[in-house]
Amino acid sequence: MRGMHRIVVQNRRVRYDFEVRRNLTVVRGDSASGKTTLVEMIQEYYEYGEESGISLNCDKQCAVLSGNGWRANLAMLQDSIIFIDEGNKFVLSDEFASAIQKTDNYYVIITRDSIPSLPYSVEEIYGIRSSGKYGTLSQIYHEFYHLYWKEGYPKSIAPKIVIVEDSNSGYQFFRNVTKKAEIECVNAGGKSNIFTEILKIIEMGTHDEILVIADGAAFGAELERLMKLMKTHKEIALYLPESFEWLILKSGVIEDRELIQILDFPADYIDSQKYFSWERFFTFLLVDKAKDTYLKYTKRNLNPAYLNEKIKKKILKVLKGIEFYQKTTK
Repeated sequence: MRGMHRIVVQNRRVRYDFEVRRNLTVVRGDSASGKTTLVEMIQEYYEYGEESGISLNCDKQCAVLSGNGWRANLAMLQDSIIFIDEGNKFVLSDEFASAIQKTDNYYVIITRDSIPSLPYSVEEIYGIRSSGKYGTLSQIYHEFYHLYWKEGYPKSIAPKIVIVEDSNSGYQFFRNVTKKAEIECVNAGGKSNIFTEILKIIEMGTHDEILVIADGAAFGAELERLMKLMKTHKEIALYLPESFEWLILKSGVIEDRELIQILDFPADYIDSQKYFSWERFFTFLLVDKAKDTYLKYTKRNLNPAYLNEKIKKKILKVLKGIEFYQKTTK
């Protein structure tokens, strides 16, 4: 499945109207916010159709996955938007994460817990809120909203310490930038280790500004605890682009007409069955567009061409609000 899909589900009392655009959407929130009601309505419509008193409009089949029979039921669902209510603990398992890879479904997961086994985006974490009355039936209208800020970070920063997710090309690029700017660069060794690395720095008693750079396309499970930490430690800032490969593509160092369209409307191009996260797609896209050029790209070892000052400046220009040192940005 690919593309953005609008879902409108309603009865005489309640209406939900929202869109999903990736294979993984996470809905968080407190009790009585309407999360479970949404899933129950979809389940009733799936079982009883119009006799349920519910109408559901979507260009894809919508279904609910639950209980111990989830494996068998999942095997029968294709090209569908699948909803999973909180309380179904199988969504936290590695088995579930493995089972939904290479499926052509989208998944909307209602949960109060983070799900470290799933690479969901920071941009696809939502809450549900009521928006007053609707029409003459006194319907309560519910809408999705981004639970966290959508992109970038809320302040400009001149970091003294930069923490990067792993040791691949992204770290190699920022290590070069920070070395010239006399900024410490830390390789966290994986997104799940970033929180621990920040705590180590805080325990040292430093009040230097810390910048975390990680792949936003798969960082959703780590975001909540970092946001809580940032409330008490204002020296921490996050920059969460889709991926390092996305930064390169966005910078324009590779001139390609099709890239502009893809980057503007990525959901229309990313097949969920082939790419479990958008980060994987952007890696494939960069490798493909740069092949047979001097900017040939591999994820593990950075091509030195990307450290050319002209190329480097173009990439850094995408990171709005981040001031390394003037000599790296001019």
